[in-house]
Amino acid sequence: MTAAAPISDQRAIALFIDMLAAEQGAARNTLLAYERDLRGASETLGGALVAADSAALARLGASWSVLARASVARKGSALRRFFGFLQRDGLRADDPARDLPSPVAARPLPKTMDGGDIARLFAALDDYPQTPATLRLRALVELLYGSGLRATELVSLPRHAVQPGRGFAILTGKGGKERLVPIGSRAAAAVEAHAVNVPKDARYLFPSGAKHLSRIRLYQMVKALAADAGIPPDRISPHVLRHAFATHLLEGGADLRALQILLGHADIATTQIYTHVQTKHLVDLVTSKHPLGDDKSEA
Repeated sequence: MTAAAPISDQRAIALFIDMLAAEQGAARNTLLAYERDLRGASETLGGALVAADSAALARLGASWSVLARASVARKGSALRRFFGFLQRDGLRADDPARDLPSPVAARPLPKTMDGGDIARLFAALDDYPQTPATLRLRALVELLYGSGLRATELVSLPRHAVQPGRGFAILTGKGGKERLVPIGSRAAAAVEAHAVNVPKDARYLFPSGAKHLSRIRLYQMVKALAADAGIPPDRISPHVLRHAFATHLLEGGADLRALQILLGHADIATTQIYTHVQTKHLVDLVTSKHPLGDDKSEA
């Protein structure tokens, strides 16, 4: 049996959002999404979300029946964290989250590129005249594929984030969390060549006007390079190059925990979308190397 709600839904939601921001460093978009889902649930239950019982949550779940599985999973996750917070802070005597629907959302496999596609991209870059614009584009592509940077992390890199000979950069990623990013020798050389054309007192490594290069412009540049390389532009984006970085590392023998750190994922579950790559690699290994693999048993 639940205790009477000591505070209003509005106040409880505000406290929960403050906790996510202060203690867990949640990104602004994450906070907005949680707040939107919680306020919607409160409205559905007539402002009685904090004190909701099993019947109320069953009604709430029924109201989600027309939504996609991913949306239901997201809303359910927000409510579970919210009720857990209420119980931990003594605002509820119990946690009723078990009564919420919990569909397993089908997680799409990430788009990626094979080694031949990557080689064609760099071959197209080699054919470009070596202008400052080309040097900038090469530095961008080398960092996307060679370090697995997110588009926002890349375009907003500080002017001196990549230092010759250091081998890594420290940057602020999602949720304001710092992470270490490897910078290979090729990427470092590309950045050094590009940086010659960037004022030493500039704020950003990839400046554009008073700010930095926009994500949209980066997207356009990558698409144009793909077209010149003979790769359908709809198959590539900055995020696809990040996926290629992760996929090719796994194929080369990296483990998921190391990949989680390199990609800056807060939860290993996010990194596990790449297990299909690791699984295929292991199956191929057994098929080709094991004495009983393939048709060897029939030989």
